[in-house]
Amino acid sequence: MILAAEEGGAQILFPIWQEILVGAIAFGLLCFVLMKFVFPMMEKTFEARVDAIEGGIERAERAQEEANQTLEEYRRKLAAAQEEAAAIRDEARADAVAAKEEILVSAREEANRVIAAGHAQIEASRQQLVRELRSEVGNLAVDLAGKIIGQRLAGDADTAATVDQFLSQIADDTAETSGAR
Repeated sequence: MILAAEEGGAQILFPIWQEILVGAIAFGLLCFVLMKFVFPMMEKTFEARVDAIEGGIERAERAQEEANQTLEEYRRKLAAAQEEAAAIRDEARADAVAAKEEILVSAREEANRVIAAGHAQIEASRQQLVRELRSEVGNLAVDLAGKIIGQRLAGDADTAATVDQFLSQIADDTAETSGAR
């Protein structure tokens, strides 16, 4: 019994050679099928994934590059627009200053014209008043002299000459008096 037990125990340690042969053939057949059909399919799938990932990365890099170029272009356009706006503002300010100066010059010219017209009108009014006053003063003087003398003095021409001479003397006396002061 001990021997039989020892013999049965050895069989447990050493498998049957037919089973090893069938297992080796099955393993070889499995490896052949895997290498021939499954591994190439898996390799194609992996390559497709790698291509998709690398292509996606390339597309993303190209899209990022295009976005950066577009952003840079927009920045340049914005800078150009800001420069143009600044130039337009400066031009508008210069135009406003020029218009202001033109309006001021025009206003000064108009004021000078109005003042000159006013002076001319005042001078004309003064001349008219002087003529009227001479005539009035002359008539009053002649009337007064006529009343003092008691008769009407000679004609209008003589009266006008007398009045003019009288007024000239008064003007000369006034000028001497104001010059002496």
